[in-house]
Amino acid sequence: MDRACSPLVQTLQSSPNFEPRRGKTRADMLILHYTGMMSAPRVVAWFANPASRLSSHYVIDDDGRITQMVSEADRAWHAGVGSWAGETDINSASIGIEIQNPGHDLGYPEFNPTQMAAVTALSLDIVTRNAIPPTRVLAHSDVSPGRKIDPGEKFDWRGLHAKGVGHWVEPAPLDETDDGLGTGATDARIARATELLARYGYGITPSPTLDVAAARVVRSFQLHFRPARPDGRLDHSTLETLEALVASADAVA
Repeated sequence: MDRACSPLVQTLQSSPNFEPRRGKTRADMLILHYTGMMSAPRVVAWFANPASRLSSHYVIDDDGRITQMVSEADRAWHAGVGSWAGETDINSASIGIEIQNPGHDLGYPEFNPTQMAAVTALSLDIVTRNAIPPTRVLAHSDVSPGRKIDPGEKFDWRGLHAKGVGHWVEPAPLDETDDGLGTGATDARIARATELLARYGYGITPSPTLDVAAARVVRSFQLHFRPARPDGRLDHSTLETLEALVASADAVA
């Protein structure tokens, strides 16, 4: 394994679960995950086991310790089936960071400040060295809506952006009286939202009807960019946040 990927690495543990990138010489995306397991050592041991068929470039423990498992030059097996902006081989296009958190099924605690400081430092190092655009620093849930929901609504994307990593706009205020449009609804606002989601990069076909797949994408967007209520319903806050986000991305493109 190439030890020169990041100077921030404290522990090296090679995973056998990697291969050369396909059609790319370097990553142009950064994907953030939570582990969904009870401890980082268990994650590292599992990724080091060839039977798992899983790996990630980096694992970050609760205490901020960074373990490198796959060279950034190689294709780790962290993202699985997904898409972003027409790219369907997310593993070949990305670097993956697994952040220790047991996840929604096991209590989903807060990401602590020490851990987030390590995530921020490593992410900033990666995007700087690889010239990864802010709009391509993504959640696992962004590239695999419905199939994945990590790192979830508690992850501090705002704080990460404030340190120079990722894209963010302040979410539009949530109106508790606005229940939004749910699955099965048909409306011009849904057509507008799905067009904007597709333009931003989400794997969605624009449509005036909020079908099950579209609702999953709306929820994935909310988990990242409007985390106060990630319910998959299209309310005014979600649409306004989405419009501002896309306008911001277009302005710097």
